[in-house]
Amino acid sequence: MNVIVNVVLALQMLAALGMIGLILVQHGKGADMGAAFGSGSSGSLFGASGSANFLSRSTAVLAVVFFVATLALAYFGNSRPVSTGSVLEAPAAAAPAASAPAAAVAPAEPASGAAQIPTK
Repeated sequence: MNVIVNVVLALQMLAALGMIGLILVQHGKGADMGAAFGSGSSGSLFGASGSANFLSRSTAVLAVVFFVATLALAYFGNSRPVSTGSVLEAPAAAAPAASAPAAAVAPAEPASGAAQIPTK
């Protein structure tokens, strides 16, 4: 099960990075306005309007993959066995024994504010 979670997590990361790259490559809606007045170049790698369809569809496919991977990770995260009690009811872990006993290190009486002031 741990291998499946790792594969889904890697797929989600690749989809997210792919979406980021594709979104940054795409032109905004205002980019066509500049091309209409002659300042932008309409000839590109995919043609005048061919890149919009290809990039939009591939971004949509990666978005679907990302959301499915997110839902799968949420499902796997919640499918762990549920304990039968509260975390507070579980016994505390035993603290490791110190080399010196605590009674020898601690002062005999609690320190007050006046006792902490150094004297000459």
